[in-house]
Amino acid sequence: MNIVFLDGYTINPGDLTWQPLEALGHLTVYDRTEPDEVLERATGAEVLIVNKTCLTASHFDALKSLKLVCVAATGYDRIDTEAARRQGVVVCNCAGYSSLSVAQMVVSLLLEAFDSVGFYAERNRRGAWSDSPDFCYTVKPRVELAGKRMAIVGFGNIGRTVARIMQAFGLQLFAVSSKEAHELPDGVQKITLDEAFATCDIVSLNCPLTPQNRGFVNAGLLARANPRLVLVNTARGALVDEQAVAGALSQGRLGAYCTDVLTQEPPAPDCPLLSAPNCYITPHIGWDTIEARRRILDILVDNIRAFQSGSPVSVVN
Repeated sequence: MNIVFLDGYTINPGDLTWQPLEALGHLTVYDRTEPDEVLERATGAEVLIVNKTCLTASHFDALKSLKLVCVAATGYDRIDTEAARRQGVVVCNCAGYSSLSVAQMVVSLLLEAFDSVGFYAERNRRGAWSDSPDFCYTVKPRVELAGKRMAIVGFGNIGRTVARIMQAFGLQLFAVSSKEAHELPDGVQKITLDEAFATCDIVSLNCPLTPQNRGFVNAGLLARANPRLVLVNTARGALVDEQAVAGALSQGRLGAYCTDVLTQEPPAPDCPLLSAPNCYITPHIGWDTIEARRRILDILVDNIRAFQSGSPVSVVN
């Protein structure tokens, strides 16, 4: 079986082994693939593995040997899954591999917003504490998480993991979810999106990106939101209208925006969030622990083996 991985570098920059995939067939791995290189590199592949490389209808029309696409991620919004289905190509993803890592990033972003660890560490490297007349150097207030109201938008694997971790901090937890109230775990109450933004201190976005929810965090929703709200996004950048979020931050109508994802990645230098106040941005690394990347490789192997046996799993189309 001819297996081609179009953008393998972020999954394995050299600290893991490709051997389990090599055992399944002839494996070719490219670190990165530009859009105009996809067809040339993918021609003849029976199995195509992609992380963030886009696959369009024209690709599926042209790749006559292709039988299986394995997305080395949970989200598959960069794949035209309907076009793949029309051509008889199975598309599988790697759901669940990153729940612990992404939930950990939610906590990290929140603690930075509430405790300013990075801010103080940088100030102290410049001598701010050394120059302080007091034993404690304080320029930004810290706030306890205990007792705060937190809503989780999207209650899949990651959302559930976030809730489980945040319970230990003593927060009041809510979920904006298609699940019924009785399906939610103890200590998590169902809430509407408007109620979450208007009444909660923290909202965490942990839902997939779909055509229906693209840009749903917009100027209208933010106008109805708690002006002290801390918004966390470890899902997809395009869930929010970044110009509206930057405007709300600049005008004091949003407490903070903590995000690991942007609409354009890497961001353009003029991305409005890069210069917005109280905006904490990490470079899409929430999923990127060695443990999570090892799980991706294990799931890829399982998905290809299952397809070879005639019983594909993790199918999204």
